[in-house]
Amino acid sequence: MNNCTDETAAVARDRAFRLRLRVHIREVTLPPCQANAGQARALAMSYAAALAGPHGILLTTDADGRVCPDWLSANLAALERGCDAVAGRAEIDSVEAALIPATLHEDDARECAYAAMLDEIETLVDPDPADPWPRHSEHSGASIAVTVKAYRQSGGVPAVSLGEDRAFFEALRRTDARIRHEPEARVIVSGRIEGRAVGGMADTIRRRMKQPDEIIDDRLEPAFNATRRLWLRSQLRRLWLAADRRCDAAIAKALQLEATEVSKLLRSDYFGAAWAKVQRVSPALEKQRVAVADLANQAERASSILQMLRSDRRSRPALANPADTQVLGDAP
Repeated sequence: MNNCTDETAAVARDRAFRLRLRVHIREVTLPPCQANAGQARALAMSYAAALAGPHGILLTTDADGRVCPDWLSANLAALERGCDAVAGRAEIDSVEAALIPATLHEDDARECAYAAMLDEIETLVDPDPADPWPRHSEHSGASIAVTVKAYRQSGGVPAVSLGEDRAFFEALRRTDARIRHEPEARVIVSGRIEGRAVGGMADTIRRRMKQPDEIIDDRLEPAFNATRRLWLRSQLRRLWLAADRRCDAAIAKALQLEATEVSKLLRSDYFGAAWAKVQRVSPALEKQRVAVADLANQAERASSILQMLRSDRRSRPALANPADTQVLGDAP
């Protein structure tokens, strides 16, 4: 625990005596520039990895998290099925959720419904055998499980002041870790509006109570753009798996890059690393944001894409092709 002044260490020591487990407690005082959740999680995971050993498993939650009774078994079951990491779901405590204005819950529900549609589109356009539908799309530090091997291969948890959970999953993806977004791995978290982390959940809730956001979560993009990105990723994965990894002219044109440049970017030990490089340099893959005012329109587009993909999976390449505006509608 880092820079705590609420007797957390004393409580932990008291509980440790009652448990039939070996409990390791470390107290760390970090300088102000490092006293944040990201640095603390990075230190804790590093220490845990050393204890667990090369064949071990790491699980982490947040200080305000209350794991559900089957949380451990749900995570272990996913890992036993061959996954390298598991992203669980964080649910706000029902009592504290009732204190949050209904309009915020309604806004969140619409955003979550849109995220779920994009997620299902992904399972149809570029399916991941390790992460079948149904699944979710959260990357919350409230519920992470990962093998020590995958953890070390990714470079560990980035010691950033905010968003270390998402950054960690991005690192895992760059090293082709098999990630399962397990709906059954659930953790109850606080819905408080006063918290220590600037930019954290409490800060976000309090800000939205004063002034609703104009843009939805930055991981979500317009439906056409998301589908095009997924189609291009599926095509590049096919090329990366090929012996020569040579990019054809049509894919290069869709990326607005030279074929030789794409082929060079694909020369990586991990497809995830190659894809990350392509996304950084391709003008066609520049991330677009969705305004709250446009969310209903984008949800309608996503629904139409989903209906067509579900109706005939054999038409998936044509439906996902970014050039096929007859089917997907004009790009926004």
